[in-house]
Amino acid sequence: MQRKNLPTMALRAAAATLLVLGPLAAVAVATEPCDDFGECKTIIEINATDGDIGFHFLMDGDDLLGARIFDPNGTKLFQDRATGPLAEQFLTETFAESAEPLCWDDPEADPDEEIVTLTEFLDRWADGTYLFVGKGEDPGLAFGETDLTHELPAAPQDVDFVAGVISWSAGDDLGNCATSAELDVLVADGDLPIHPQSVAVDSWEVVLEPDVESGDPTGDLKYSIRLPGDVSPMQVTVPADYLASLPDDTPVKVEVGAFGGNDNATFSEADGFCVNEVDGCEE
Repeated sequence: MQRKNLPTMALRAAAATLLVLGPLAAVAVATEPCDDFGECKTIIEINATDGDIGFHFLMDGDDLLGARIFDPNGTKLFQDRATGPLAEQFLTETFAESAEPLCWDDPEADPDEEIVTLTEFLDRWADGTYLFVGKGEDPGLAFGETDLTHELPAAPQDVDFVAGVISWSAGDDLGNCATSAELDVLVADGDLPIHPQSVAVDSWEVVLEPDVESGDPTGDLKYSIRLPGDVSPMQVTVPADYLASLPDDTPVKVEVGAFGGNDNATFSEADGFCVNEVDGCEE
């Protein structure tokens, strides 16, 4: 659903007033990839297999003592402040993820678990310009702006792993978060700007990792690769040396993510695969 952003200058002035941690000084001016920040980003990430959805953000600035983030309506979403030894050494990069509530009524989930449908999630996280404000030592303020969009890439489908090759195909829905027919309705009602099957995939992320209990050291031996969105065929061969490094009878799972040009991402997972099988992997 389309939102009107508050006037940028008014929002910046309000943010500057709220962020002051000491005497207010001149606002910093720079030409960086994200205004005064080296980087700032807001994205939506969906796990179509598990059926959950979350909001992520990243900001990277120089010598910060604190920072805040505001949504397009001027609502403060996040703040942090360095104190003690951290204030002496300053903040730079900060990355955080929201909790990822279920977007569907999973019959195997705890009945008390929160469900946030796709429609409710999109209403909660407005599309538009998000303002990042950093406070330095001078004292001075740094500003950065980035857009969150509701353009969500469709979930990869037909994820498989056979004879060392991971394969998948382009999808047309968001898995457990929304069927293609449900997405048609959301687009028709104006809740989504574009159907996920029409969102161009900028890149694919492919991950293979041991599907083992927490604490098992083989769980750190992941294989991960990023491929261009136009790769054809949609498959990747996992290096034989990596597979040989895993113990006999290692259960593995595969994850493939579709990334849109705005870095919103939708992931699909598949498991039940066995590497270096001798006696067979335990279920």
